[in-house]
Amino acid sequence: MAVRLRLTRVGSKKNPIYRVVVADSRSPRDGRFIEIVGRYNPQTDPSTIELDQGKIQEWIGKGAQPSAAVAKLIKIAERAPAGEAQPEEAPAG
Repeated sequence: MAVRLRLTRVGSKKNPIYRVVVADSRSPRDGRFIEIVGRYNPQTDPSTIELDQGKIQEWIGKGAQPSAAVAKLIKIAERAPAGEAQPEEAPAG
């Protein structure tokens, strides 16, 4: 089973909010997942990024691969103050 760290969209129409989840790569974007490891809200200024670094490192240690967007969020979250990132650096999904 190929496991990925990726974004899944929640929120209403024209109001995207994303969860960072651990999911089987064969499952659909908003479908089945294994665990929620964070949240990303691009609508706030600056964008809100809340990640559980412990869980993320645990899953990467088990062989999970982050998607391009999640890899960028992880990098931004590591160098930004807790829970905040600059809007121009954060991925749109």
